[in-house]
Amino acid sequence: MKHITDSTVLNNGVHMPWFGLGTFKAEGAEVANAVTTALELGYRSIDTAAVYGNEEEVGQSIASSGVARDSLFVTTKVWNSDQGYDTTLKAFDTSCKKLGLDIIDLYLIHWPGKDKYKDTWRALERLYEEGRVRAIGVSNFQIHHLEELRKDSGIVPAVNQVELHPRFIQKELHDYCVQHQIQIEAWAPLMKGRLQDNELLQDIAGKHGKTVPQVILRWGLQNRIVIIPKSVTPSRIRENSEIFDFELSAEEVSSISALDAGERIGTDPDKLMF
Repeated sequence: MKHITDSTVLNNGVHMPWFGLGTFKAEGAEVANAVTTALELGYRSIDTAAVYGNEEEVGQSIASSGVARDSLFVTTKVWNSDQGYDTTLKAFDTSCKKLGLDIIDLYLIHWPGKDKYKDTWRALERLYEEGRVRAIGVSNFQIHHLEELRKDSGIVPAVNQVELHPRFIQKELHDYCVQHQIQIEAWAPLMKGRLQDNELLQDIAGKHGKTVPQVILRWGLQNRIVIIPKSVTPSRIRENSEIFDFELSAEEVSSISALDAGERIGTDPDKLMF
């Protein structure tokens, strides 16, 4: 992991960048400018979702960037209100239209929800088999959700995007995903800035001449976690990307992992039942 375009190989052979831009809660000109800035800085992976309400702006920035489509990796997600077989297919068409893309690189079920995710997964399988999406996966799935999919599906999710940061490392889930060749991906990898004042992280950052966010992101990479830090500030978008010129020691990685306290800042997937 020496360059911003370095990639992991998913379980179906598709290459996915280890590093990308998240766009949660970014809309209008703000998200358009963020995507434009990121692409200019060398980012090649952009993560969005139907519920973010910004697919159109993301697509416009991609189209005007001049970056070759086959150099980009675009992820979007089906929202819970669109779960189900037919409704997911329609939602996918809508996302493609808004993004201005014929093929999506990675399509995810955003949350498992209550009882429709198996029908939703069947729709994703169809989209994959038809070549409309290069890889399919899930987001916020617990081990029991993944086990349920295994019972009925011949396609193992390529990715599981979950909350993951030094205070919530989800070791059991991460180990399960590694065992079953599911790439783990972290949303909120910086814990939304709540680790900025951590003394251990500040000490490690000082030793490397880096910032605390850069140390956290590097920790994620060295744990073989795909990371998509969100920012709309050009200087931070640049700072987040400057993590490929240093390496944490094994001791430093372990000490950061030891910060784990099971501290979730997002919603528990087993409690988001709609």
